[in-house]
Amino acid sequence: MEAFTTLLVLLMKVLVCAASPPPDIPSTSQDLVVATDEMARANYFSFVMLINMSPLDQRFQGNVTFLMPKDRILSKIRMHQNAVSDFLLRHSIPSPLLFDHLRHIPPGSLIPSSDPDYMLNISNKGRKSFFLNNVKISSPDLCTAGSSIRCHGIDGVLLVATDRHPLPACSNSTSPAVVATPPSPSLPFPDIPSFPSSAPPPGAAAPTDQEHNPKHSASSQLESLSLGGLLRFLATSILVLNARVLSI
Repeated sequence: MEAFTTLLVLLMKVLVCAASPPPDIPSTSQDLVVATDEMARANYFSFVMLINMSPLDQRFQGNVTFLMPKDRILSKIRMHQNAVSDFLLRHSIPSPLLFDHLRHIPPGSLIPSSDPDYMLNISNKGRKSFFLNNVKISSPDLCTAGSSIRCHGIDGVLLVATDRHPLPACSNSTSPAVVATPPSPSLPFPDIPSFPSSAPPPGAAAPTDQEHNPKHSASSQLESLSLGGLLRFLATSILVLNARVLSI
């Protein structure tokens, strides 16, 4: 009998453990259930569907303000299931804010969305002209029953900024880059008149025959020297003969 009682207690413990959810899987908070009911009653069915498609993120379970585009706007958007969570992060603020809280924020202020890399710029021109990143809040305070979730209807989609210029791609090549060098400006040169190869330029002395033909010049000198010597020899011979004649 004692063994049967022990077995029954063990069986009950197993059933209790099996019925309780695993501790690492979060359950949907009651405030989120209440908020999605309010969204559906305001005809924001597409946004409710996106919340149901997203993982059970603790950032959506409470202490959050949802910014909900209308169904007709969301019906024109093609969204992959993996992008749903990022879409909800951009369209939520990590604090439960009624519209009265938002309109007291100074115009031009930046408030963070649930995506830490996406900021919301406040533009406040009155209750009917309140904008977040140029998207108007058209239906404020749609979720008020819960204690930690608020939601407002908006007239557009909060898009990711597209004015960021991509960085130039880095090359893995180790070869140095070749930079084209602009051509250096060419200086004008004065025109130089061309002369025939046989004619000397103006102002230059004409070459002599000796300069023009070195061999002819040398032979002429030899001839002139031989003739002079011959003349002196003849003159000397005549003088000697005259002297002899006179002496006789």
